Amino acid sequence: MNNFDILDKMTEDYKKLEYVSAIVLGGSSTVNNDDNKSDFDIYIYCTKEPPVSKRRDIAYKYSDAPEIDNHYFETGDVYRLRATGKPIDIMYRSLESIERNIEWVWENHNACLGYTTCFIDNVNKSKILYDKNGWFGQLQKRTRTPYPQKLADNIIKKNFSYLKDVMFSYYDQLESAIIRHDFVSINHRTAAFLASYFDIIFAKNKILHPGEKKLVEFALENCSTLPENFENDVKFLAIGAIDLKLNTAENMVENLRIIL
Repeated sequence: MNNFDILDKMTEDYKKLEYVSAIVLGGSSTVNNDDNKSDFDIYIYCTKEPPVSKRRDIAYKYSDAPEIDNHYFETGDVYRLRATGKPIDIMYRSLESIERNIEWVWENHNACLGYTTCFIDNVNKSKILYDKNGWFGQLQKRTRTPYPQKLADNIIKKNFSYLKDVMFSYYDQLESAIIRHDFVSINHRTAAFLASYFDIIFAKNKILHPGEKKLVEFALENCSTLPENFENDVKFLAIGAIDLKLNTAENMVENLRIIL
């Protein structure tokens, strides 16, 4: 039995739980971007979280050592399939919270600092495994309208100014961290800078943000407009010499400014 056969059986079990409205498969498995380290990202949309005891019973049908009711990010259960070793990451989401996100971002055009359209992308690209009353299908349709120009403008405006152009920008914080030789802060501010940088690039190209993995490869493949020296600058800022990070960050901002 292969992984997808087991997934079908799991869906039959999970859809019988109380409060479940929809079950979908998301992540790299739905966009042909998975590899031998990839898991199955399963999102279970509920009116209320299903009982932990019943979730545990299902998990033990498929795994010898599941971790049940984690709360590190979203409420979830994780395990490896006994039959194949495939990692399974199950997340429980409320209908109301995901509807609010789509309304706030996609329909009311509000921007975040980094990763603005990730939830929109997740809903948009998910594969429906179970949809009790057609709720998820209708939700998905709301994300499949043309990329709003106002949202793109708001993402660019909010994120670009905070890269370098305002007080206490990411650049300023990175500079302070370098002066202090605070390597943990350098790493943290570099990651935040890159989060906003990629949010801008995807908004400029009106492409939904795919998350945090393989972003350079994704941008090179899908974005028609990219800053000069994009790939090298991103790699150098992420892993390059500390004393050259500020010059690299400044070059990235100025090359980005040219295409905006």
